[in-house]
Amino acid sequence: MSIRRGGFTLIEVLVVLVMLAVLAGTVAFNMSGSLKASKIRAASKDLVAALRYTRSQAVIKHKEQRLMINVQNKSYTAPGKANVVLPEGMELKVFAAESEIPSDDVAGFRFFSDGSSTGGRVTLIYDERFWRINVAWLTGEIRLYKDTEI
Repeated sequence: MSIRRGGFTLIEVLVVLVMLAVLAGTVAFNMSGSLKASKIRAASKDLVAALRYTRSQAVIKHKEQRLMINVQNKSYTAPGKANVVLPEGMELKVFAAESEIPSDDVAGFRFFSDGSSTGGRVTLIYDERFWRINVAWLTGEIRLYKDTEI
């Protein structure tokens, strides 16, 4: 009668380690994609909040308010707020009224005391993902649209 001792062979241990490495690689790859998605989603929602804040300030104060976007620096400034810089690697495209484009690098959205605006669109691009923010000229309504491919 032979006595068998408990344990694993070297091949069994190596197979388990290879399986764990493949699993870890898959998880890391999937997480990097969701990290990119969360960055663009957060930046888009922050810009929408800044636009809505600017509109509400125009209505509350009964005075025109402007949110300015610097395409070159990839940043924007709302009235009374600090300059916000978009995450590294994010692209920014702005379509605004001609009267709100003082230079090639800067564009803005003007909101009036009745809530209306000069209107336009902002597109935030990060990798193959992009989000569009539409500003309606008549109502000043701000809407966020998600698209996944360019």
